[in-house]
Amino acid sequence: MPAGRRVAPSILSADFARLGEQVDEVLAAGARVIHVDVMDGDFVPPITIGPIIAGAIADRIHEAGGIVDCHLMIERPEAQVAEFARAGADSITVHAEATPHLNRVVHAIHEAGCNAGVAVNPGTPVAALDAIAADCELLLCMSVNPGWGGQAFIPGSLAKLQALRDLAPAAVVEVDGGIDPGTGPDAAGAGTDWFVAGSAIFGKPDPAAAYAEIAAAVGAE
Repeated sequence: MPAGRRVAPSILSADFARLGEQVDEVLAAGARVIHVDVMDGDFVPPITIGPIIAGAIADRIHEAGGIVDCHLMIERPEAQVAEFARAGADSITVHAEATPHLNRVVHAIHEAGCNAGVAVNPGTPVAALDAIAADCELLLCMSVNPGWGGQAFIPGSLAKLQALRDLAPAAVVEVDGGIDPGTGPDAAGAGTDWFVAGSAIFGKPDPAAAYAEIAAAVGAE
């Protein structure tokens, strides 16, 4: 897991006709965590991408010294862990709300050779992770309701980010949703390590410049 603060461009907002090119642009600008948002049309309404897409960009990310950060917004994520690991995922994050077998899936992620993360939605208290946080390398706070890019940051997320930081001082605390040069610094002040940004990077005419602006705002490496 890359140390220090990192901005993690989310390919959810990328131009899929130029996906490899756009990933290369942000890697060249300094990105070392590429976020892959996976949605199944069940846990959240949209359907996005699967392990084939993750695998298509994994080699170029690894060759640049980066990691593939897969965020599974899907029901029964335990059924897909092995496929994403084979596709080249370095970290796999599942939702506390998506499975009754959270402990089992976290250990399955480790057995597949990946770092394990658990995410909570805006309506889920941090206390839902009390029993699993010590087993995770990453804890993710959704700062928007999952499903679509371009939503506004929920201000109450700042308290949850601080609570996650207090719950697991050694884990990576990641925030996902509404992150841009304006919201990022407050999230950094709440103890965030990784900042997922989709439309604020790939929705701009120059994704590399947009990445650099957010990285500077949050003090990322």
